[in-house]
This record gives sequence, C-alpha cells and structure tokens, in this order.
Amino acid sequence: MTNRVTYAPQDFQKMCRQAERDHESRKLVVLLERVKRKIAELEKAPLQVGLPKPPATSGSSSLHIPSRSVPLER
Repeated sequence: MTNRVTYAPQDFQKMCRQAERDHESRKLVVLLERVKRKIAELEKAPLQVGLPKPPATSGSSSLHIPSRSVPLER
C-alpha cells in the first residue's frame, strides 16, 4: 500500500492558484520569445518602399466583392 499525501483544502487551493500563475508566466515567456524572433526577422528583411501593387486584372479596376456579405455567419 502506498502512502498518499493529503493536503488541506486551503493548501490545495493555494497550489492550484500558484500552478495557474506559473502556467500563465510560461505562456507569457513563449509569447515574448515569439515577438522577439519576429522583430529580429523584420530587422533582417529589406525594407519595402511603399505597398506592393495588386496584380493587374484584365480590363477591370474594380475590387472583387465576396459572394456573401457575412462569410462566417451560421
């Protein structure tokens, strides 16, 4: 038979809150690293002068209108 450690309810709640804070801290660290990598990539990339022009369409300069006004509505 194994010995099971039982915690008082308050201790268990404190441990859960600490685990949540630790998890949120790890998520924040991962997000910060991702942002740092993205900034480094943007600094390495050559700067673009102006916005890229859309490809020329055959005789029409109007914008493409989607077939549905609200595509994700269900």
